[in-house]
Amino acid sequence: MSGAGEALRGKHLHLDCVSGCAGDMTLGALIDLGVPVAVIGDALDAVGAGRARLSATRIVRGGIAAIDVKVDTRPEVGQGGHAHAHAHDAGEALDHGHGDEHEAVQVHEAAHAHGHFEPDEAPEIGHGHGHGHGEGAHTHAHDDHAHDHDDHAHDHGEHAHYHYADIRRRIVLAPLDPATRARALDMFDRVARAEARLHGKSVDDVAFHEVGAIDSIVDIVGTAAALAWLAPVGVTCTEVAMGHGTLRCAHGVLPVPAPAALEILREAGGVMASGGLPRELCTPTGAAILAHAVTAWAPAPTGRARAIGWGAGDIELRDRANVVRATLIEPLAVPVVAMWRIEANVDDMNPELCAHAAEAAFAAGAVDVWWTPITMKKGRPALLVGAIAPTAAKDAVARALLTETTTIGVRFDPVERRVLDRHTVEVETPYGPITVKVGSLEGAPVNAAPEYETCRAAAQRTGAPLKAIYAAAIAAWSARPSSP
Repeated sequence: MSGAGEALRGKHLHLDCVSGCAGDMTLGALIDLGVPVAVIGDALDAVGAGRARLSATRIVRGGIAAIDVKVDTRPEVGQGGHAHAHAHDAGEALDHGHGDEHEAVQVHEAAHAHGHFEPDEAPEIGHGHGHGHGEGAHTHAHDDHAHDHDDHAHDHGEHAHYHYADIRRRIVLAPLDPATRARALDMFDRVARAEARLHGKSVDDVAFHEVGAIDSIVDIVGTAAALAWLAPVGVTCTEVAMGHGTLRCAHGVLPVPAPAALEILREAGGVMASGGLPRELCTPTGAAILAHAVTAWAPAPTGRARAIGWGAGDIELRDRANVVRATLIEPLAVPVVAMWRIEANVDDMNPELCAHAAEAAFAAGAVDVWWTPITMKKGRPALLVGAIAPTAAKDAVARALLTETTTIGVRFDPVERRVLDRHTVEVETPYGPITVKVGSLEGAPVNAAPEYETCRAAAQRTGAPLKAIYAAAIAAWSARPSSP
């Protein structure tokens, strides 16, 4: 990987959403920022969506050159552009929904053009293909609107539906790196929880219309891969423009903000603004990305901008550029960040469940999770589970611990956290290239550690002891002319 690419990683990421936020806009901004398209394509291949579905071109939106992301939602487009049937044979294509779909919550693409429709311009939910990419996902139950789908089937043919449980299982089983998997699951979980809560259904009963499912999978998995590659030390966003007024859909007239987007941000404690336009500006997928990624709803920290990316929405707005801006910032000083410590004592839990509970806490936004052996009343051995989380993720992390462990309560303590500036470098060793993580204080490196996964892969490839590869990586880093 080039040194320029590595220099983007481990920085602070700030998102400007004055024109709202959608999945395609955020993904476009991260690509423009410098995330390799191959990283996103590999993740799409891994989940069976296929990199052939994604296109990214530079356009001008409101006078700003930005990356416009489009997704080919045709069912036959699959892994590497192969036919859908071939993808099924390879075990890569997404499974179709199953069970009694008349009991499922139906998620459709209400606003394919980034959701920016005037009230009288909005197409009916679930009708029409070939729209610009976007995902104003409103929902309705099949049993309430079966006639709409019957009519649509006559006009356009039957469309598959994807239950959320199937999409989640696909992501869990896909050969994704752990960080990408955790981020994608958290974003999808947020959308599914919001839709289920709005319609009084269980999360597993949420079902996505085929076009909406493909769009959402590409946006969410692609963005998760991009964020995992960037590995930002923090993400800020001052506020996200939501829009106001109403839009017309298959339900009739719904208020803006989109109900699911509003619910997602409510749960996450996101900061919202009208944006001054009578249209939908923030889609549910955009809200889920922000709810997952943002560690502080605050202005950008003081520092030097190292890279800037612009992601385009699909239509022109009359008073502003329809874009999301992403900025990578290198802070000038080591900040002290207010955080929360969340803890619980557990004395009746199967140890096999511990790793999964920690992963759930990380996916909910924790920056650190740990288990400590303790002794409780009557001399009973037990475990203390602890997590550190920013304020925006406090409730979500607590919910993860309450859900995934056997504790009946958690406790909170405010804490402060100071971190080093972090980046990675690649060094050459007798065992191949190894990634080294470097921590710096005021520009001077103070810590360096080989990245475990690359060392483990080299050990498996060469048969050399893992500790020998660690030692070789540190020696190679120390021998660099100037070890940044």
